[in-house]
Amino acid sequence: MKSQEIRDTFLSFFKSKNHSIVTSAPMVIKNDPTLMFTNAGMNQFKEYFLGNGVPKDTRVTDTQKCLRVSGKHNDLEEVGKDTYHHTMFEMLGNWSFGDYFKQEAIDWAWELLTEVYKIDKDKLYVTIFEGDSSEDLDRDTEAYEIWKKHVPEDRILNGNKKDNFWEMGDQGPCGPCSEIHVDLRTEEEKAKTPGAQLVNADHPQVVEIWNLVFIQYNRKANGSLENLPAKHIDTGMGFERLCMALQDKKSNYDTDVFTPLIREIETITNSKYGTKEETDIAIRVIADHVRAVAFSIADGQLPSNTGAGYVIRRILRRAIRYGFTFLDIKEPFIYKLVSVLVTEMGKAFPELKKQQNLIYNVIKEEEHSFLRTLDQGLILLDSIIAETKGKEVSGAKAFELYDTYGFPIDLTALILSEKGYSLDEKAFQSELQKQKERSRAAGKIEAGDWTVLEDDAEEEFVGYDTLETPVRITRYRKINTKKEGDQYQLVFNLTPFYAEGGGQVGDKGYLEAPNGDVFYITDTKKENNLIIHLAKNLPQNLQETFTAVVDVKQRSRTEANHTATHLLHQALRTILGTHVEQKGSMVHSGYLRFDFSHFSKVTPEELKEVEQFVNARIQEQLPLEEQRGIPYDQAIAEGAIALFGEKYGDAVRAIRFGKSMELCGGTHADNTADIWYFKIKSESAVASGIRRIEAITGDAVMQYFEDQDETLESVRGLLNNTKEPAKAIENLQEENSELKKQLESLLAEKAKNVKGELKADLEEINGIQFLAREVDFDANGIKDLSFQLGGEVDNLFLVLASRQGGKALLSCYIDKDLAKAKNLNAGTIVRELGKYIQGGGGGQPFFATAGGKNPDGIVAALGAVKKYLG
Repeated sequence: MKSQEIRDTFLSFFKSKNHSIVTSAPMVIKNDPTLMFTNAGMNQFKEYFLGNGVPKDTRVTDTQKCLRVSGKHNDLEEVGKDTYHHTMFEMLGNWSFGDYFKQEAIDWAWELLTEVYKIDKDKLYVTIFEGDSSEDLDRDTEAYEIWKKHVPEDRILNGNKKDNFWEMGDQGPCGPCSEIHVDLRTEEEKAKTPGAQLVNADHPQVVEIWNLVFIQYNRKANGSLENLPAKHIDTGMGFERLCMALQDKKSNYDTDVFTPLIREIETITNSKYGTKEETDIAIRVIADHVRAVAFSIADGQLPSNTGAGYVIRRILRRAIRYGFTFLDIKEPFIYKLVSVLVTEMGKAFPELKKQQNLIYNVIKEEEHSFLRTLDQGLILLDSIIAETKGKEVSGAKAFELYDTYGFPIDLTALILSEKGYSLDEKAFQSELQKQKERSRAAGKIEAGDWTVLEDDAEEEFVGYDTLETPVRITRYRKINTKKEGDQYQLVFNLTPFYAEGGGQVGDKGYLEAPNGDVFYITDTKKENNLIIHLAKNLPQNLQETFTAVVDVKQRSRTEANHTATHLLHQALRTILGTHVEQKGSMVHSGYLRFDFSHFSKVTPEELKEVEQFVNARIQEQLPLEEQRGIPYDQAIAEGAIALFGEKYGDAVRAIRFGKSMELCGGTHADNTADIWYFKIKSESAVASGIRRIEAITGDAVMQYFEDQDETLESVRGLLNNTKEPAKAIENLQEENSELKKQLESLLAEKAKNVKGELKADLEEINGIQFLAREVDFDANGIKDLSFQLGGEVDNLFLVLASRQGGKALLSCYIDKDLAKAKNLNAGTIVRELGKYIQGGGGGQPFFATAGGKNPDGIVAALGAVKKYLG
């Protein structure tokens, strides 16, 4: 059975059990502060488990694209070393929200596996929760009794809390679970060791394929458990492992999910899978990682240096590194796998096909960039080795190379080993742990339990229509973060405050009590379908009715900027072409940022045209036309643009200004005239094929014009209040250019004379042409002089010093052959000489420079040079 048929069969089976098939949520999560990536099928349904939303259907099924790079078995650095763990994987699942429970979940799982997929019953084992006395939790005898109808008792195994009690996190819904494991070993292997002994023992052919979670408890902040008012089912089956079982393979990578990619890697890299372990690992890493990176880019997450983007960059760079080290590929090649991936998975996930060119270009550019980083890292590593006394390289230095320059630690260790050095891995791990702890501490949120004041099924957002309304607090809790300290999260029965989402910042404002006391709302966010208002203080009487007031000035500025992004999108598609798609945005009250797909830099003329287009729409005074709750298909048919990486429901909100129409949940100006004016501040590249425009509107433009006017007046003042400052500056530039030529000519003549003097003063010591001298040149002059002398004199060892602007400069030039023969390193030498001038520096073994703040130390520094000649 092919993988596509396996996927379709799963969905069809549960459709026959009255489940609605839903599409996969994006793998990249945008509006959940607790997660960067979807790491389980249940993520998109969290609000239903928490009771913060009402599902349209109580039974659903899907295949969810997931990403895991940490946790049990999912450490990024381990993926590829075995044959059944991945970064990106598909999770087949079925859910019940307060509908059926254990009986149906178990019966249907067994029916699908054994009657539909026809897996041999004798290959299957199941586990149940054995109970936990510390939590006062009994053994899951209910699940045990149901399983007894299907499975011999010796195949029903007890599992501990670690393996058989599922939890969403430190707090929230949880419950016992029942895993189904499959034994894919040969009969000879089974005869030697019973499969029951290998369940949950990390055996590559005795693996868990399906986990049935019975959500019936809520974990409170103090660690205690309470029963949920409704019980839910959450199941997850690893698609790749299921394919392995059904296709009778011993490895996920031998299934048709991966073999097309592996064949293409073999062709591109001229390697062979299955002949050498390190080659096999490298090919598995690349095949796995290209999937993770491609799906992330398709869902709107580009590689970057922060947050989710950093995770994607790490994954891609790990794949590049394995190709570089083990397949000897020193040029970009992973981008060539994109077409194969799209061919194999584009039908199930059409976003891959739609974003194919973007994925291709981004990966290619990232490969170029990281290969340059590797080249730079190799030079830096050579410098570290040269400075090392003994044969063990500092773990702290290796960590700096890893953390600052992105140079992989295992590549560092490999190169050191080849050169006869070892790495202080303990010190490296210590530095790495410190960094992780700093990162965790910075982002950690300590949250208490919610105190519920009144039950309220749904918190209504009324902020499209009003900025002030009476509200009641329905629940609250205290949180603590390192950055903000103690705060309170408040939930109202209804709210005019817009929660951060869709690129737009959350509203600020205040609550006013009946007695006039004011409590400031510092931010508004959305979490698990709750609109959460952040405040530093709590009102004394929480049962009162308060007046919620949004900061009008901030909201109106934000609305103007958000509206401007719509007009900007329209302008770019009109002027540059309809290939332009929005790839991200950030809308603040003070400015807007807009990312879009385009193959080249936007020219100044095009930017001017874009500005004029947007301002023309502002002058037309176009009114806001809003359609709420319109069917998605109808909105698209009417011309609305659905935005990149967003997941839409059946009913959507469409926003129109003239001919601009987009699906959008944000807040907007009532009329384009409210924007006043639109001004582009910058245009730049974000990634290959992705450009970014930053712009301002309204008050910010007014301030910009005032600042520009002040700058112009200052310039005119410097130019004796000329009426034509541009012409005056042009004249100055011409004069300056002429003076520069004269100066360069004089300096060249000076250097020629000084070079002759230095050449005459060279001293021969043990066959080395040596000189240490102070000269009157800047850093560039010293470098030119050093290399000119080096080109004329063999075995040159030259140290020059200079005083410039109250500071000291030192340089060291060593003939390359001399440096190698005598094991000399210019970088090490200037770093040590730099102590005399209260500074430091570095460079390459044959040329390096140092700077310092103590010119009086130059004499001593020059006097100390001869000791390096031996």
